[in-house]
Amino acid sequence: MASFRRILVLYRIPIAVILIALGILITWQMKHGIWVSWVFFLIAILMVVAHFMIGPITLIQRHIEDGDFEGAQALLARVKYPNLLYKPVRSAYFMLKSNFSTMSENFEDAEADIRKSLAAGISDKGVEGGAYLQLGMIAYKKGNKKEAYEHLRKAVQIGLPDKDSEASAYLQLSSICGERRDFKGMKHYYTRAKACKSKNEMIVNQIKEMDKYISRIPG
Repeated sequence: MASFRRILVLYRIPIAVILIALGILITWQMKHGIWVSWVFFLIAILMVVAHFMIGPITLIQRHIEDGDFEGAQALLARVKYPNLLYKPVRSAYFMLKSNFSTMSENFEDAEADIRKSLAAGISDKGVEGGAYLQLGMIAYKKGNKKEAYEHLRKAVQIGLPDKDSEASAYLQLSSICGERRDFKGMKHYYTRAKACKSKNEMIVNQIKEMDKYISRIPG
């Protein structure tokens, strides 16, 4: 069933062409054949619309779950006209592209794709917050601390999908405040990060390291 669905998704256009050809043949060969062939024409039109408005995005989740990132990227590359995608699908498409760009440390493309995803509209607040978290992290790596701070604050205001992401955002905000010598803000965001009670080992270690530094700050 999965392979059949994959064929239907990946070869919508060739299948639509075949259906149109069959419809034309039935119309010519049968008396009142149009009463049968219209079904072929309708299905063909729906397949063409699905090709441009949905693309192969529905197949990508399985590749990601299986850790087949090359397969997922190959499917993304099949989308030739992303601006024709239905808005929620377009948003998911650009977000996926940004994730792969981030993995390869191509931060310029990642940032551009995140902005395109946000422009298309993200209905899930957790995903939207995660997008601003990524923008904040990218801005920080690029040395733009002011922009990083703004994006990270927006991320926590909108809401993040899990406590690890929330703790990560608060830790980065705390770090930026420390660099500004805003020790009150630094302590505030550190406390918020600690309250998330993240189980992620890296975040736990970062909190421990920051705890040593904050304990030496007067007041």
